[in-house]
Amino acid sequence: MKLLYLGNQLSKHGFNKTTIDTLSEQLRTLGFTVYCASDKRNAVLRLFRMVLAIFKYRNTVSYLIIDTYSTSAFWYAFICSQLARFFKIRYLPILHGGNLPNRLKNNPRISKMIFDNAYQNVAPSNYLKSIFESEGFKNVILIPNSIEIKKYVYKERAQLAPKLLWVRAFASIYNPEMAVEVMVLLKQKYPDAMLTMVGPDKDGSLQKTKDLANRLGVSISFTGQLEKEVWWELAQEHDIFINTSHFDNTPVSIMEAMAMGLVVVSTSVGGIPFLLTHQKNAFLVDDGNSVQMAEAIDFLITHGEVAKKNQKSAREFVSQMDWDKIKEKWKVLFK
Repeated sequence: MKLLYLGNQLSKHGFNKTTIDTLSEQLRTLGFTVYCASDKRNAVLRLFRMVLAIFKYRNTVSYLIIDTYSTSAFWYAFICSQLARFFKIRYLPILHGGNLPNRLKNNPRISKMIFDNAYQNVAPSNYLKSIFESEGFKNVILIPNSIEIKKYVYKERAQLAPKLLWVRAFASIYNPEMAVEVMVLLKQKYPDAMLTMVGPDKDGSLQKTKDLANRLGVSISFTGQLEKEVWWELAQEHDIFINTSHFDNTPVSIMEAMAMGLVVVSTSVGGIPFLLTHQKNAFLVDDGNSVQMAEAIDFLITHGEVAKKNQKSAREFVSQMDWDKIKEKWKVLFK
């Protein structure tokens, strides 16, 4: 069977790998032929290549997969889905954007044109599945994001140290400046606290974060974009993974951190509380609340047994999302 996958394939330009990079390869291992578009950095050229791919493969592919986000890339999904309708190609939006619920409310007519006419809408979290169903969409199925658990080295951390890791693109919706504020608070009790921030700049937030760190007098390691294998190795030198997002769905980086034994402390936004259970496999704090996050980290450092149970529970939980288990859902979908 042949598939056409449309999304932002921009890793060669220094951006983080996205689902189109990983899932397309995984689907190929199942025997599918997968064509992808597009890797053009310019947004207009990227859309043009997507449209071109639909014309090129319209009589060849059985399904069209569309990575569907909540910001500007939402319009790619709209245009490509309507072309698919015109050519009578079965299409499947994969719902990624943590802010998609607002899209449903702000653009109800366009949302209906995309999602009502989809063969299936693939939700990687129960959060988005429940939101879409509450808005009247019946064609929504749950297929969680997956990882290949065997690739991740689990390190048991008997005693946590204030060694923090943050991995995300530097964008305002991910609130990287909150990580700096948390460090300032931790330094008051733990002068040797350290923070490494991994990821490319997306909207100028990297420089803003650096400026804030300089202004507040805290030293932070900014690595820029790293290949997955490189930051996985870096993770072995850290104990706590922090996620500071304003909006989120089911970040793969959090799942990866859990697989490696880092304790996760995250803002409780969007799909996060559907993915993580407070005080069982992670610690959750209010959006933008740096004090709560610093207090949660301090609690974990001073309560080793709690942190140890959290690590084990997180590893067990994320093992359920191993590709060997999730791939069966994709096989059923494309039967």
